[in-house]
Amino acid sequence: MPSNADKADKNAAPPLPEPLRTPVADSHTHLDMQAGTVEEQLAKAASVGVTTVVQVGCDLAGSRWAAETAKAHPNVHAAVALHPNEAPRIVHGDPDGWSRQGAREPGGTAALDEALAEIDRLAALPEVKGVGETGLDHFRTGPEGIQAQEQSFRAHIEIAKRHGKTLVIHDREAHADVLRILKEEGAPERTVFHCYSGDAEMAEVCARAGYFMSFAGNVTFKNAQNLRDALAVAPLELVLVETDAPFLTPAPFRGRPNAPYLIPVTLRAMAEVRGVDEDTMAAALAANTARAFDY
Repeated sequence: MPSNADKADKNAAPPLPEPLRTPVADSHTHLDMQAGTVEEQLAKAASVGVTTVVQVGCDLAGSRWAAETAKAHPNVHAAVALHPNEAPRIVHGDPDGWSRQGAREPGGTAALDEALAEIDRLAALPEVKGVGETGLDHFRTGPEGIQAQEQSFRAHIEIAKRHGKTLVIHDREAHADVLRILKEEGAPERTVFHCYSGDAEMAEVCARAGYFMSFAGNVTFKNAQNLRDALAVAPLELVLVETDAPFLTPAPFRGRPNAPYLIPVTLRAMAEVRGVDEDTMAAALAANTARAFDY
């Protein structure tokens, strides 16, 4: 039977990795869901060479917080959106949605339009570099929520294009439909597949379209050979790295809290897949993130 110390260790924050020599960015994180103040989190990340983060909103409250945090910290950039699972929640009162505010009464499409108008307002702010995470999630939302998700996704695409902001996509078990809607609507100039989850064949499709592919800690998981295969064929100039913290903590710390300071763990695994040294990988990822988010 595991001791209390063993259990505590599994819930403890992983140790600081060896610092990177070349500074990089965490292209997708949720500081508002992590322990400690923003200042503490940023300082910890900077101590290992992660000097920039993209803070991503998933509902109205989180998107407002992302914009406010980015305005207060020059090394934080914001992305604002209604998460795909938030859209059916607003329309139907779906208890499986994203929001941390608990179940709510159904609001209908008018409520979704009102929420999207607020995202539109936030997207115009200079500290907001991205519109996302938006997209489709067929894992959590059933058929009754698909229409609301697609309506929201199409609206986010339009908002991103009108404001000249980067589109940040959440795609969970919905590859074909996400690619179809991007083709139908016309993708923004800069589009990022956050926490890339497709295979090598899809990576080639994304590459032809010029979409960025951002890899998270799950690229280190033993059962994620499809992600490593995709990383191996993706053009290096279209590859990003992220934590999606506090989720998807890289091996060997899987299951423990994730944070931007763990980017070096994932980056070194990615460099190994690509057959390049970590400095080369870090320099490419830093340049790619700046280009992807236009900062």
